Amino acid sequence: MAFTDEWRHAIQDIRGDLSFEDNANQLRKLLKTGLLTLTDLRDDPEKFFLAHRLLAENAPKLGPGFSIRFTVQYNLFAGTVLAIGDDEQVAQLASMQAGGLLGCFALTEKLAGVSSGMVVQTTATYDAAGDCFALNSPTAGAEKNWISQGATADKAVVIADLRVGGKSYGAHGFLMDFRKGGKLVDGIEVGDMGRKTVGNDLDNAWIRFKNVTVAKSALLRKYCDVVDGQYVAKKKGIRPIEMIGQRLFSGRIAVAQAAVTFAQQLVKMTEQYSDNKACWTPGGDAPLSNVPQLRGLYKVAHQRLAGVADFLLAVEAQLNECLRKSAIPSTELVEAIAVGKVKGVETAIDVCFQLKQEVGSYALMGDTGFEQMDFLQCCKFAEGDSRILMQKIARDRMHAFKKKKSISGDPKEVELCTKLAAAMSARGEGAWDEEWQAVYELAGVVCDRVVGKWAPSARL
Repeated sequence: MAFTDEWRHAIQDIRGDLSFEDNANQLRKLLKTGLLTLTDLRDDPEKFFLAHRLLAENAPKLGPGFSIRFTVQYNLFAGTVLAIGDDEQVAQLASMQAGGLLGCFALTEKLAGVSSGMVVQTTATYDAAGDCFALNSPTAGAEKNWISQGATADKAVVIADLRVGGKSYGAHGFLMDFRKGGKLVDGIEVGDMGRKTVGNDLDNAWIRFKNVTVAKSALLRKYCDVVDGQYVAKKKGIRPIEMIGQRLFSGRIAVAQAAVTFAQQLVKMTEQYSDNKACWTPGGDAPLSNVPQLRGLYKVAHQRLAGVADFLLAVEAQLNECLRKSAIPSTELVEAIAVGKVKGVETAIDVCFQLKQEVGSYALMGDTGFEQMDFLQCCKFAEGDSRILMQKIARDRMHAFKKKKSISGDPKEVELCTKLAAAMSARGEGAWDEEWQAVYELAGVVCDRVVGKWAPSARL
């Protein structure tokens, strides 16, 4: 409770109506308090997730800008250093925090898009003569885009295709200076992605690299290094890109919990309004909340959001154990995390949209929270778009079905797997796209099964 009170006090004056420079300075100030450290994702993951949820309580008033900036700093930037940096590199996080230095996470590229972020064409070529790397965006499609905090960051974790001796070793992470004394490092070009519907207090940038010299020590080297001009894998069977992906797991839970918290707060704020909004009736004035469909909607909304919140907490508890031990989550937990992201965000969207339809002109007014509903749109595609995750859930289920693994006796699940297997047998892989409705229906059935297993009392 002490942290909850201290954290709420620390974030109570954060505003969402500032320029992105001033918004960034709010995070610099919050960092310097040390209330949540850049290593708490590993050392105290419960506190890490709680801080995100408490911050999201203010989202209907502030919008998504600061929340996204916050999770980029703590989860994507610092979290990646924790995941694939060695002890010396992780130790740098403390001095960055003390100095209020901000970092961005440069993964997504124009050609791949934010839904396929693991496609990386930015190159980091080892220069044996200089014992350093040359960072380049070889094509327009390889330029980084939608990089949150890209116009204000002092540091960056850049994901690039590592090339040594003419050979590509795939995507690796580099911890580098992005700005020195407020000025971009030579060879880095940055531009603004443009005005958004919400969250314009957050800078989203595109980034182009032109022969940027990066020190050899910048390579995040917990699992690899370049020694005597040769690439060296330190741990057999572990690729850095796989460990970078671990940040998607923690991010998916944080984003899903933020979406649910946003919806809970919007319902609470709207219910308070309708409880106090008098409406004429033949029997005398009565509160708007007495309208049957609205009263029923509140009841169902509270039930659904509480259920998905319980499910997410159950999944988070197991993920926290992995984070503390720097362990790779089990296949079952990875699936539950994906389901949590989908169900958390989609339930929040559905509840808020229904609520918007039932409160009339109130939903058009400013400062009601409804004007910030695109917060949920940000949650939908962040850390794995709902559709992409549902495709993976369905493909994993089909893979198990073809191997005759008994996962579920649910007749609908078996029926859909049988239908898709027959279609693909008759028409080839193209049938997967042709039967897209059955694919998403299968994913939905799997999601319901997983929620029922992890949170049996949840009613979504």
